[in-house]
Amino acid sequence: MGDEIKIDKTTFENRLSALQTAWKDKKNDAFSGVKSILSVMGKTEEGPYSKSLALHFWLLGYEFPATLILITPDKMYVITTQKKAKLLEPLKSGKIPLEILIKGKDDTANEKNYKDIIEVMKKSGGKVGIFSKEQPKGPFVEEWKKFYDPAKSSLEEMDVSLDLSSVLSVKDEAELKSMRAAARSCVGIMNRYFVDEMSEIIDDEKKVTHTALASKMEGKLDDDKFFKSKELKLGPDFDNGQLDWADGPYIQSGGNYDLRFGSENNKNNLHSGVIICSFGLRYKTYCSMIARTFLIDPNKSQDKYYNFLVDLSWEVVKQCRDGVVARDVYNKALSMVKSKFPELEKHFVKNVGGGIGIEARDPALILNAKSQRVLKDGMTLAITVGFSDLENPKPNDPKGKIYSLLLTDTIRVTAGEAIVLTVASPKEHKEVAFFFKDDEPEPKAKEKKPVAKPPAKNVAILKSKLRGDNKQLDDNAEARRREHQKELAALKQAEGLGRFSEGGAAGNGKEKKALRRFESYKRENQLPTSVSDIKIVVDTKNQSIIVPIMGRPVPFHISTLKNVSKNEEDNFTYLRINFLSPGQGVGRKDDLPFEDVNAHFLRSLTYRSTDNDRMADICNMIQEMKKNAVKREQERKEMEDVVTQDNLIEVRNRRPAKLTDVYVRPGLEGKRVPGELEIHQNGLRYQSPLRADHRIDILFSNVKHLFFQPCAHELIVLIHVHLKDNIMVGKKKTKDVQFYREATDIQFDETGNRKRKYRYGDEEEFEQEQEERRRRAALDKEFKAFADKIAEAGKKENNVDVDVPYRELGFNGVPHRANVLCCPTTDALVQLTDPPFLVITLEEIEIAHLERVEFGLKNFDLVFVFKDFHRPVAQINSIPMESLENVKEWLDSSNIAFTEGPLNLNWPTIMKTVTSDPHQFFVDGGWSFLQIQSDDEDDEEEEEESEFEASDASDSYGSYSDDDSDFDDDDDASADEGSGVSDEDSGGK
Repeated sequence: MGDEIKIDKTTFENRLSALQTAWKDKKNDAFSGVKSILSVMGKTEEGPYSKSLALHFWLLGYEFPATLILITPDKMYVITTQKKAKLLEPLKSGKIPLEILIKGKDDTANEKNYKDIIEVMKKSGGKVGIFSKEQPKGPFVEEWKKFYDPAKSSLEEMDVSLDLSSVLSVKDEAELKSMRAAARSCVGIMNRYFVDEMSEIIDDEKKVTHTALASKMEGKLDDDKFFKSKELKLGPDFDNGQLDWADGPYIQSGGNYDLRFGSENNKNNLHSGVIICSFGLRYKTYCSMIARTFLIDPNKSQDKYYNFLVDLSWEVVKQCRDGVVARDVYNKALSMVKSKFPELEKHFVKNVGGGIGIEARDPALILNAKSQRVLKDGMTLAITVGFSDLENPKPNDPKGKIYSLLLTDTIRVTAGEAIVLTVASPKEHKEVAFFFKDDEPEPKAKEKKPVAKPPAKNVAILKSKLRGDNKQLDDNAEARRREHQKELAALKQAEGLGRFSEGGAAGNGKEKKALRRFESYKRENQLPTSVSDIKIVVDTKNQSIIVPIMGRPVPFHISTLKNVSKNEEDNFTYLRINFLSPGQGVGRKDDLPFEDVNAHFLRSLTYRSTDNDRMADICNMIQEMKKNAVKREQERKEMEDVVTQDNLIEVRNRRPAKLTDVYVRPGLEGKRVPGELEIHQNGLRYQSPLRADHRIDILFSNVKHLFFQPCAHELIVLIHVHLKDNIMVGKKKTKDVQFYREATDIQFDETGNRKRKYRYGDEEEFEQEQEERRRRAALDKEFKAFADKIAEAGKKENNVDVDVPYRELGFNGVPHRANVLCCPTTDALVQLTDPPFLVITLEEIEIAHLERVEFGLKNFDLVFVFKDFHRPVAQINSIPMESLENVKEWLDSSNIAFTEGPLNLNWPTIMKTVTSDPHQFFVDGGWSFLQIQSDDEDDEEEEEESEFEASDASDSYGSYSDDDSDFDDDDDASADEGSGVSDEDSGGK
């Protein structure tokens, strides 16, 4: 045991020096003028720490039972056993003299040591400081008392407990570090263990006694894994082996409460009402205290008093600062109680806490109405406020008639506002109030959000959907629209010139491809040993091939290879290895980045061998390695825009709001079954019933749009979440997550109806239709209410409102491969019924262009160019010509500039021209070339120009004929199946 104990000599000397300095302070008349301080420790006893024990821990870091310590202003004397004396030997060579007297089995030598100590006390001045309230016990103490009689020795004893308390109460950095660790441990056990255990017991209506729950909490100190979790923030050097209970744990509920320090647990069952949990932990001999009150289904009276108690606790903390007298802190709190709720005065605690450190509660530093202690910077206090034995006007049961409220925090006093060490354990009402009743009303009435209405000017358009009726449109409205479009076009031109500097590219970081460096080997000794044979070696592990050149092995990384081929001539097999180099004309890969395009590049190598089988194996290995490298690169690029979300913070003080029996798209792996959608503190969680790890977490901070689509004219009712950044759902990345429930008759069992055999024909059919309408209305109401709850919960992090598609403004089109109904909303254009989904944010649209608008055609196409020019355009093809005026009016009412033309344009080529020099593009007129095309079309009708001339005019922009606009050509079809037109992934490419 002795080999394991090592006393910190520097700490010992610094603290003993601080004690002697405070002792010699004549200004404050410290230590009542005593000339020596005597501390006698007997055998170890359970219970609160004594001042002598606190002195041992403060100076030595350990308890030394059966030891006498005498401190004078200039020296320190110790009587102890031989074994303990060896531990103190290194301290003798310090700045402060230390004399160690050995207590052994020789009674004569022991008597001499005791008399020597008494003689030192006499010579020092005869006035001895002691801790009068201590009553040490044990053989050592009895032996000392035989020789020590203050009256016979002419010694005067004075109590210096208060003076030692003033020295020990101001903590140094090492002490504060231990207290912070103890406080974090308190917070961890309260937040991450007791709250979960307590809520589970109440929710499941288990019968667990206060004593049993406290015993489970006591055993938690042995859980190494719990204290090593990152959430507790204890650090890698935290040793939970040095963590112990300083007080408690105490759990009280069911009408029997005792708010005094050191109360005991009873054997009553935990009661669903007001639950108080209080305890203290000691880390490396330093303590921290915490107490929290939890309200289960509280009424308004309990809420009112608890909220006041929280305000009162913060006011007490605010009052604790350097130079303040302790009684003033209590009196300020009492006056606040009298002024706000006079009826609570008789229930208020008799003190608002006390000093804490090595002692869990310093009896010499109590914050009550009589204490004259002055608070100092560096002191640590346990602040306690509470009301005992309050009467509940509306109890749920007899045990809930009487309740108490208690809050305790550990703080550090500073010159300014005090630092709360246990602040990470919340005490606000919303964090400690639990609502387990299913019919419990919402704590706050939610404001009804006004439902966005479609623009008024679009109503007139709805009346004329047929192409023949378009002749009746108001000419003034058409002229007004043209004028508005000219203003929008001019505004876009001015914005474009302002956005881009001269000679600059469309700068969002995507215009330049990053130069990737590949390194096969760092040192020559890493090369495979088989290279010494001067043969071609395929090193799959390092993704390289090593070929002999001029008799030396030369490695090439697989990423530098373009392809490999072999052919046989006569008895030889020729292996040709082609490398990537500038100017090869490999299509889109031609713009691969090279560090210096003017350098010399090796384009190919050819090897000849008579070993046909070996050359075939080498060729196959290289091809397989290249295939795997390309696959990995594609996966890397695919995952570039996938973000790792923060952890979802689960709701712990009540049941989370749930939407049950909903399916999710994209679906999770395994069998398709309905799950639950839950609203938590900072996001949503979809949980599958099949496996606990089958879940989808969506944070509110990542939500861009929130849509609710009713089941009117649809087979499903849904809530759709469109995200800012991609997340992974299973093995797929997605920006759109949809939760839906089917609303068709097949979902409901109508067999076994007793009325069915008495009703036939129209009467039964009418009743079924009525039931179908009621069912759909109930589904819409349930999903709409839940969508509103999501928007309300996410207001703090992301102010997103619920958006509803306007079906009456919708138009049919082909954004992907199927003809679907595209519906505008307040902020977007969406198609949410069939995957892949379409979500285009209106604010991100730069300009819209209507293609194939020509007399005689039945359909036209709609193209959206985004403000981010690097983003592929979004196309909606094959829109019926009857919807042309509706689409134009909607675009105009949404302040989206649009143009129209008779031909499809080659948008990849156009956008490449724009991104190369956007400033010059806008100097040359910007998007006006699209309007010029529209004007040329009008001139074409007036001057009766030939189709050939019109086609030539538009060839300068890379256009192509109408016949090519269907889905045959991927360049101008809407989009391939692998890409969804959903914000950042929209477009045909």
